Amino acid sequence: MSNAKKWVPLESNPDVLNEFVSKLGLDVSEHSFSDVFGLDEELLEMVPKPVIAVILCYPVTSESDALAKKEDEEQAAKGMPVDAKLFYMKQTIGNACGTIAVLHSIGNNLSTMDPADGSFLQQFFSATSGMSAAEAGKYLEEPPSGAPSIEEAHQAAAAAGDTAPPSADEDVDLHFVAFVHKDGQLWELDGRRAGPVCRGPSSSETLLQDAARVVQDFISRSSSLTFNVLALTATAGGGA
Repeated sequence: MSNAKKWVPLESNPDVLNEFVSKLGLDVSEHSFSDVFGLDEELLEMVPKPVIAVILCYPVTSESDALAKKEDEEQAAKGMPVDAKLFYMKQTIGNACGTIAVLHSIGNNLSTMDPADGSFLQQFFSATSGMSAAEAGKYLEEPPSGAPSIEEAHQAAAAAGDTAPPSADEDVDLHFVAFVHKDGQLWELDGRRAGPVCRGPSSSETLLQDAARVVQDFISRSSSLTFNVLALTATAGGGA
């Protein structure tokens, strides 16, 4: 990842993300982010349905980075195919992982949601359709003349959390990844990785439970308790 540009990181907070995506053109009366308060079945049942994406915010350690590198190398050696229908982009902006996770969550569910005409989301996904992951990441970092920029909305969202945001230059050890279902598989989407990571069979009905299983694996490998899980769902009481 090039660190020529750095943003202030987002807070893992559904209110912050819902205000953010609303400004980007998503109708939050139809789809919105909700807290996942725990990973046992009873607490998972409290999350509004249907769940169409899950976002995990977790602590980055040297051990987690080493494991990610090992998995990327193993996947490259196996030549495992990636579903061509997946929307995946690289992260080229420091501290932009929250925004990348949001875009991965929405970009893989455009068939179930309809961003407003002329909005950032509508224009961004239209422009990046067919681009490589690297090209889409660069388009976000350096939008061409006349293209909408997400930076102002990101910075406003970063300032809107419950805690004072760190500076853009501060080293932050928390990282966001998204989980989506596509054609019978659960995919982990992390713009810092070599590519999408397949985490096994899944379905639109079991996405939350399947993602929770992977999150449990993250937690079991860490000595930290700094984990937070959000779900992108049909808004409770909404029209979806």
